[in-house]
Amino acid sequence: MKIYRVGGAVRDRLLGLPVKDIDWVVVGSTPQEMLALGYQAVGKDFPVFLHPKTHQEYALARLERKSGHGYTGFEVHASPDVTLEEDLLRRDLTINAIAEDEHGNLIDPYGGQADLAAKVLRHVSPAFAEDPVRVLRLARFAARFDFAVAPETMALMRQMVLEGEVDHLVAERVWQELAKGLMEDNPSQMFAMLMGCGALVRIMPEVDVLTGVPQRADYHPEIDTGLHVMLALNYAARQGWPLATRFAVLCHDLGKGTTPADILPRHIGHEARGVPLVEALCQRLRVPSDCKELAVLTCREHTLVHSAEQLRPETVLKLLTRCDALRRPARFNALLDACVADARGRYQFELCDYPQAAYLLRLRDAAAAVDAGAIAAQCSNPKDIAAAVAKARVAAIAAAKS
Repeated sequence: MKIYRVGGAVRDRLLGLPVKDIDWVVVGSTPQEMLALGYQAVGKDFPVFLHPKTHQEYALARLERKSGHGYTGFEVHASPDVTLEEDLLRRDLTINAIAEDEHGNLIDPYGGQADLAAKVLRHVSPAFAEDPVRVLRLARFAARFDFAVAPETMALMRQMVLEGEVDHLVAERVWQELAKGLMEDNPSQMFAMLMGCGALVRIMPEVDVLTGVPQRADYHPEIDTGLHVMLALNYAARQGWPLATRFAVLCHDLGKGTTPADILPRHIGHEARGVPLVEALCQRLRVPSDCKELAVLTCREHTLVHSAEQLRPETVLKLLTRCDALRRPARFNALLDACVADARGRYQFELCDYPQAAYLLRLRDAAAAVDAGAIAAQCSNPKDIAAAVAKARVAAIAAAKS
């Protein structure tokens, strides 16, 4: 029985990055022996055990054989006869197929160290094509490490798309990988890789179609809608904003994908076209409610937020009400962050001033300061309360504006 540290822990240590999760592979053992040593079995499909003290995962060396479509279509064979090299061969990328023994010696049969030095993502074997989730994982690693993809690996991913393997991805796994990729430092790289292999149009056609859609040059120096969305997304990432905000930025211009080539002035109506697309995308990928709500809100309201200083007090109150800004101030703040990313996600606009955010926060605070309880107490007819409170809030917003 021999135990090796494998995968991301070895890779990240070699890259000089913090090591978070440590995975281990056990060669020459059996489930019975692991249980006898006090390890706890987890899962039914794979021979994985938790260490009795550290609770880290220890997996028996195994082989996998394709038996169907998708990431679940595998037969697993774990045996004391499976070698370390055979176990590493089933892994996705060479940089993830490096092992380390108890003495710190590296076992690297497939050239992972060389690819780390060259900053290249390369598949270990043709078995890469058996699991479509690996396409998403590779794209996520591209966003994390800013590595290039080996030509033969890109060709293999394109073949996977053509053969329909990507179509069998489960929504939860797609969202899981997309969410991780969105939280990387350079999330646009993930979408560039997915587009390059043809997978983006199968996974997120609403985003894929944005590339090549022109915009008004006086508002968008970058011209292309898809490029603008990626610039805005990278800006949001550089601010360290949370997942919901980044997803909202990704979705804010989806309506422009249905805009005709002779762009309407100021893109009138693209918000109305975009909201159903955002909702359909979120339903298909089973996006968490907080991400969906903020994405819909941003898609619907971002152009109005941009013109905040020209809005009448009554219109401002309607905007605050639709956004539920008084009861959910944190979500309203996130909406404003997404709008900042939209404004600054353009060539030479990254440092532009965006007074609309502070302006709307001031008006929101003014509306929130109205004592609705005191107004209600003065109303003899309960039916008049809502109108009286709204009138007082409009007056407070007007005073704050001036």
